[in-house]
Amino acid sequence: MLDLDDLKRKKSTSDLLKFGIINIDKPSGPTSFTVSEFIKNSLDLNKTSHLGTLDPMVTGVLPVLLGRACRLSDYFMHRDKEYVGIMRLHEDVDEKVLEKELKNFVGKITQLPPVRSRVKREERVREVKEFNILERDGKDVLFSTLVQAGTYIRKLIHDLGETIGGAHMLELRRTKAGMFGEDKIYNLYEFEKAVEEYKKGDDKKLREMIVPAEIISTIIPLAFIKEEALKKCLTGSPLFELFIEKKASYKKDEKIAVFLKSRFIGCYRVVNEGEVIAVPEFVFN
Repeated sequence: MLDLDDLKRKKSTSDLLKFGIINIDKPSGPTSFTVSEFIKNSLDLNKTSHLGTLDPMVTGVLPVLLGRACRLSDYFMHRDKEYVGIMRLHEDVDEKVLEKELKNFVGKITQLPPVRSRVKREERVREVKEFNILERDGKDVLFSTLVQAGTYIRKLIHDLGETIGGAHMLELRRTKAGMFGEDKIYNLYEFEKAVEEYKKGDDKKLREMIVPAEIISTIIPLAFIKEEALKKCLTGSPLFELFIEKKASYKKDEKIAVFLKSRFIGCYRVVNEGEVIAVPEFVFN
Protein backbone atom coordinates (compact mmCIF):
# COMPACT_ATOMS: atom_id res chain seq x y z
CA MET A 1 0.00 0.00 0.00
CA LEU A 2 1.07 3.56 -0.71
CA ASP A 3 1.07 6.35 1.85
CA LEU A 4 -0.79 8.92 -0.23
CA ASP A 5 -0.60 11.61 2.45
CA ASP A 6 3.18 11.30 2.55
CA LEU A 7 3.34 11.26 -1.24
CA LYS A 8 1.29 14.46 -1.38
CA ARG A 9 3.49 16.19 1.19
CA LYS A 10 6.58 15.48 -0.90
CA LYS A 11 5.05 16.85 -4.12
CA SER A 12 5.20 20.50 -5.11
CA THR A 13 1.93 22.30 -5.81
CA SER A 14 2.99 22.54 -9.44
CA ASP A 15 3.36 18.75 -9.63
CA LEU A 16 -0.05 18.23 -8.00
CA LEU A 17 -1.65 20.54 -10.56
CA LYS A 18 -0.08 18.55 -13.39
CA PHE A 19 -1.35 15.21 -12.08
CA GLY A 20 -4.17 15.65 -9.60
CA ILE A 21 -7.92 15.69 -9.01
CA ILE A 22 -10.24 18.27 -7.41
CA ASN A 23 -13.66 17.11 -6.23
CA ILE A 24 -15.98 19.98 -7.13
CA ASP A 25 -19.49 20.51 -5.76
CA LYS A 26 -21.21 21.37 -9.04
CA PRO A 27 -23.89 24.05 -8.70
CA SER A 28 -27.20 24.10 -10.53
CA GLY A 29 -27.00 25.93 -13.87
CA PRO A 30 -23.67 25.41 -15.65
CA THR A 31 -22.84 22.28 -17.62
CA SER A 32 -20.21 19.87 -16.36
CA PHE A 33 -18.02 20.91 -19.29
CA THR A 34 -18.35 24.58 -18.32
CA VAL A 35 -17.24 23.79 -14.76
CA SER A 36 -14.28 21.75 -16.03
CA GLU A 37 -13.25 24.58 -18.38
CA PHE A 38 -13.52 27.09 -15.53
CA ILE A 39 -11.13 24.99 -13.45
CA LYS A 40 -8.73 24.71 -16.38
CA ASN A 41 -8.69 28.42 -17.14
CA SER A 42 -8.43 29.44 -13.49
CA LEU A 43 -5.34 27.27 -13.02
CA ASP A 44 -3.82 27.99 -16.46
CA LEU A 45 -3.75 24.28 -17.30
CA ASN A 46 -3.54 22.71 -20.74
CA LYS A 47 -6.33 20.26 -20.03
CA THR A 48 -8.98 19.14 -17.54
CA SER A 49 -11.76 16.60 -17.75
CA HIS A 50 -14.65 15.60 -15.51
CA LEU A 51 -15.79 12.21 -14.29
CA GLY A 52 -19.39 11.57 -15.26
CA THR A 53 -21.50 14.31 -16.85
CA LEU A 54 -24.24 15.91 -14.76
CA ASP A 55 -27.19 17.68 -16.38
CA PRO A 56 -27.01 21.48 -15.94
CA MET A 57 -29.67 21.55 -13.20
CA VAL A 58 -28.16 18.60 -11.29
CA THR A 59 -25.78 19.39 -8.43
CA GLY A 60 -23.16 17.51 -6.45
CA VAL A 61 -20.03 15.44 -6.82
CA LEU A 62 -18.06 16.29 -9.97
CA PRO A 63 -14.42 15.16 -9.78
CA VAL A 64 -12.27 17.17 -12.19
CA LEU A 65 -9.02 15.63 -13.44
CA LEU A 66 -6.08 18.00 -13.86
CA GLY A 67 -3.40 17.87 -16.54
CA ARG A 68 -2.11 14.40 -17.33
CA ALA A 69 -4.50 12.87 -14.81
CA CYS A 70 -7.04 13.17 -17.64
CA ARG A 71 -5.45 10.03 -19.08
CA LEU A 72 -6.82 8.11 -16.10
CA SER A 73 -10.43 9.02 -16.83
CA ASP A 74 -11.52 5.57 -18.00
CA TYR A 75 -10.10 3.91 -14.88
CA PHE A 76 -12.14 6.14 -12.55
CA MET A 77 -15.23 6.63 -14.70
CA HIS A 78 -17.10 3.35 -14.96
CA ARG A 79 -18.04 2.96 -11.32
CA ASP A 80 -21.24 3.13 -9.29
CA LYS A 81 -22.94 6.46 -8.61
CA GLU A 82 -25.19 7.53 -5.72
CA TYR A 83 -27.90 10.18 -5.90
CA VAL A 84 -30.48 11.88 -3.70
CA GLY A 85 -33.42 13.59 -5.35
CA ILE A 86 -37.02 14.68 -5.25
CA MET A 87 -39.65 13.27 -7.59
CA ARG A 88 -43.14 14.63 -7.97
CA LEU A 89 -45.97 12.16 -8.45
CA HIS A 90 -48.71 13.19 -10.88
CA GLU A 91 -51.39 11.38 -8.88
CA ASP A 92 -52.00 10.46 -5.25
CA VAL A 93 -50.41 7.03 -4.94
CA ASP A 94 -50.80 4.79 -1.93
CA GLU A 95 -47.53 4.35 0.00
CA LYS A 96 -47.59 0.56 -0.32
CA VAL A 97 -48.28 0.73 -4.05
CA LEU A 98 -45.40 3.16 -4.54
CA GLU A 99 -43.01 0.98 -2.52
CA LYS A 100 -44.02 -2.10 -4.50
CA GLU A 101 -43.57 -0.46 -7.90
CA LEU A 102 -40.28 1.09 -6.82
CA LYS A 103 -38.91 -2.37 -5.94
CA ASN A 104 -39.64 -3.49 -9.51
CA PHE A 105 -36.92 -1.06 -10.64
CA VAL A 106 -34.21 -2.54 -8.42
CA GLY A 107 -31.92 -4.94 -10.28
CA LYS A 108 -31.23 -5.12 -14.01
CA ILE A 109 -33.33 -2.68 -16.01
CA THR A 110 -33.43 -1.69 -19.66
CA GLN A 111 -33.16 2.00 -20.52
CA LEU A 112 -33.38 3.98 -23.73
CA PRO A 113 -31.12 7.05 -23.34
CA PRO A 114 -32.89 10.44 -23.56
CA VAL A 115 -33.10 12.17 -26.94
CA ARG A 116 -30.61 14.85 -25.86
CA SER A 117 -27.98 12.44 -24.56
CA ARG A 118 -24.59 12.23 -26.28
CA VAL A 119 -24.56 8.43 -26.48
CA LYS A 120 -26.06 6.31 -29.25
CA ARG A 121 -29.80 6.06 -28.67
CA GLU A 122 -30.38 2.35 -28.27
CA GLU A 123 -31.66 0.23 -25.42
CA ARG A 124 -29.07 -0.87 -22.88
CA VAL A 125 -29.10 -2.77 -19.62
CA ARG A 126 -28.10 -1.05 -16.40
CA GLU A 127 -28.28 -2.13 -12.76
CA VAL A 128 -30.11 -0.23 -10.04
CA LYS A 129 -28.59 -1.52 -6.81
CA GLU A 130 -30.65 0.52 -4.33
CA PHE A 131 -33.77 2.68 -4.72
CA ASN A 132 -35.28 3.95 -1.48
CA ILE A 133 -37.89 6.42 -0.27
CA LEU A 134 -36.43 8.69 2.41
CA GLU A 135 -39.36 11.04 3.04
CA ARG A 136 -42.69 11.93 1.51
CA ASP A 137 -44.73 15.13 1.55
CA GLY A 138 -47.92 14.58 -0.43
CA LYS A 139 -46.90 14.09 -4.05
CA ASP A 140 -43.26 15.05 -3.45
CA VAL A 141 -41.00 12.10 -2.65
CA LEU A 142 -37.42 12.36 -1.43
CA PHE A 143 -35.49 9.32 -2.68
CA SER A 144 -31.97 7.91 -2.78
CA THR A 145 -30.52 5.51 -5.31
CA LEU A 146 -27.28 3.63 -5.99
CA VAL A 147 -26.83 2.77 -9.66
CA GLN A 148 -24.39 1.42 -12.19
CA ALA A 149 -22.50 4.08 -14.13
CA GLY A 150 -24.43 5.23 -17.17
CA THR A 151 -27.88 4.98 -15.58
CA TYR A 152 -30.15 7.93 -16.33
CA ILE A 153 -31.97 8.93 -13.14
CA ARG A 154 -34.43 11.26 -14.86
CA LYS A 155 -35.40 8.38 -17.15
CA LEU A 156 -35.63 6.02 -14.17
CA ILE A 157 -38.16 8.36 -12.51
CA HIS A 158 -40.08 8.77 -15.77
CA ASP A 159 -40.29 5.01 -16.30
CA LEU A 160 -41.42 4.48 -12.71
CA GLY A 161 -44.04 7.16 -13.27
CA GLU A 162 -45.50 5.27 -16.21
CA THR A 163 -46.50 2.49 -13.80
CA ILE A 164 -48.14 4.78 -11.21
CA GLY A 165 -49.88 7.48 -13.22
CA GLY A 166 -46.89 9.70 -13.93
CA ALA A 167 -43.87 11.18 -12.14
CA HIS A 168 -41.07 13.57 -12.92
CA MET A 169 -37.87 14.65 -11.22
CA LEU A 170 -37.83 18.00 -9.43
CA GLU A 171 -34.30 18.01 -8.02
CA LEU A 172 -31.27 15.73 -8.15
CA ARG A 173 -27.91 15.71 -6.39
CA ARG A 174 -25.06 13.26 -6.95
CA THR A 175 -23.61 12.30 -3.58
CA LYS A 176 -21.01 9.82 -4.79
CA ALA A 177 -19.15 9.03 -8.01
CA GLY A 178 -17.04 5.93 -7.59
CA MET A 179 -14.57 6.64 -4.80
CA PHE A 180 -15.40 10.36 -4.62
CA GLY A 181 -18.07 11.48 -2.15
CA GLU A 182 -19.20 14.54 -0.23
CA ASP A 183 -16.70 14.19 2.61
CA LYS A 184 -14.08 16.27 0.76
CA ILE A 185 -15.83 18.45 -1.77
CA TYR A 186 -15.39 22.12 -2.66
CA ASN A 187 -17.78 24.62 -4.21
CA LEU A 188 -16.68 27.05 -6.90
CA TYR A 189 -16.51 29.97 -4.48
CA GLU A 190 -14.08 28.04 -2.24
CA PHE A 191 -12.08 27.06 -5.31
CA GLU A 192 -11.89 30.66 -6.56
CA LYS A 193 -10.70 31.90 -3.17
CA ALA A 194 -8.03 29.17 -3.03
CA VAL A 195 -6.78 30.05 -6.52
CA GLU A 196 -6.72 33.76 -5.63
CA GLU A 197 -4.59 33.04 -2.57
CA TYR A 198 -2.36 30.67 -4.57
CA LYS A 199 -1.62 33.37 -7.12
CA LYS A 200 -0.65 35.68 -4.27
CA GLY A 201 1.82 33.10 -2.97
CA ASP A 202 -0.26 31.15 -0.44
CA ASP A 203 -0.94 27.64 -1.74
CA LYS A 204 -2.27 26.09 1.48
CA LYS A 205 -5.98 25.99 0.58
CA LEU A 206 -5.38 24.88 -3.01
CA ARG A 207 -3.05 22.06 -1.94
CA GLU A 208 -5.68 20.90 0.52
CA MET A 209 -8.18 20.55 -2.32
CA ILE A 210 -6.00 18.53 -4.68
CA VAL A 211 -6.04 14.74 -4.52
CA PRO A 212 -2.90 13.15 -6.01
CA ALA A 213 -3.87 11.14 -9.08
CA GLU A 214 -1.84 8.28 -7.59
CA ILE A 215 -5.06 7.53 -5.70
CA ILE A 216 -5.68 5.25 -8.67
CA SER A 217 -3.66 2.78 -6.56
CA THR A 218 -6.67 2.31 -4.25
CA ILE A 219 -9.06 1.06 -6.93
CA ILE A 220 -6.98 -1.22 -9.17
CA PRO A 221 -4.33 -3.84 -8.30
CA LEU A 222 -0.71 -2.73 -7.83
CA ALA A 223 2.60 -3.97 -9.15
CA PHE A 224 5.98 -2.65 -7.98
CA ILE A 225 8.98 -2.73 -10.29
CA LYS A 226 12.70 -2.93 -9.56
CA GLU A 227 14.90 0.14 -9.96
CA GLU A 228 16.77 -1.40 -12.90
CA ALA A 229 13.51 -1.78 -14.86
CA LEU A 230 12.60 1.91 -14.66
CA LYS A 231 14.21 3.11 -17.91
CA LYS A 232 12.64 0.33 -19.98
CA CYS A 233 9.19 0.91 -18.48
CA LEU A 234 9.37 4.66 -19.11
CA THR A 235 10.16 4.00 -22.78
CA GLY A 236 7.08 1.81 -23.25
CA SER A 237 8.39 -1.69 -22.62
CA PRO A 238 5.91 -4.42 -21.72
CA LEU A 239 5.96 -5.42 -18.06
CA PHE A 240 8.09 -8.55 -17.84
CA GLU A 241 7.98 -10.92 -14.88
CA LEU A 242 11.64 -10.20 -14.10
CA PHE A 243 10.78 -6.47 -13.69
CA ILE A 244 8.53 -7.14 -10.70
CA GLU A 245 9.70 -6.87 -7.09
CA LYS A 246 7.31 -9.48 -5.79
CA LYS A 247 5.45 -11.99 -7.95
CA ALA A 248 1.67 -11.81 -7.85
CA SER A 249 -1.25 -13.32 -9.69
CA TYR A 250 -3.13 -11.01 -12.08
CA LYS A 251 -6.18 -11.88 -14.15
CA LYS A 252 -5.95 -11.57 -17.92
CA ASP A 253 -7.28 -8.22 -19.21
CA GLU A 254 -7.53 -6.61 -15.77
CA LYS A 255 -5.92 -3.20 -15.30
CA ILE A 256 -3.03 -2.70 -12.90
CA ALA A 257 -1.17 0.38 -11.63
CA VAL A 258 2.61 0.10 -11.73
CA PHE A 259 4.88 1.92 -9.29
CA LEU A 260 8.55 2.17 -8.39
CA LYS A 261 8.21 2.59 -4.62
CA SER A 262 5.92 5.65 -4.42
CA ARG A 263 6.59 6.84 -7.98
CA PHE A 264 3.73 6.21 -10.40
CA ILE A 265 4.94 4.61 -13.63
CA GLY A 266 1.71 3.92 -15.47
CA CYS A 267 -1.40 1.81 -16.02
CA TYR A 268 -1.11 -1.54 -17.75
CA ARG A 269 -3.41 -4.23 -19.13
CA VAL A 270 -2.62 -7.79 -18.05
CA VAL A 271 -1.90 -10.23 -20.90
CA ASN A 272 -0.07 -13.10 -19.13
CA GLU A 273 1.75 -14.18 -22.27
CA GLY A 274 4.90 -16.11 -21.38
CA GLU A 275 7.24 -13.80 -19.47
CA VAL A 276 5.14 -10.74 -20.31
CA ILE A 277 2.74 -9.90 -17.51
CA ALA A 278 1.16 -6.77 -18.96
CA VAL A 279 1.38 -4.14 -21.69
CA PRO A 280 1.27 -0.35 -21.08
CA GLU A 281 -1.87 1.71 -21.72
CA PHE A 282 -0.57 4.93 -20.17
CA VAL A 283 3.02 5.62 -19.12
CA PHE A 284 3.67 8.67 -16.93
CA ASN A 285 7.07 9.70 -18.26
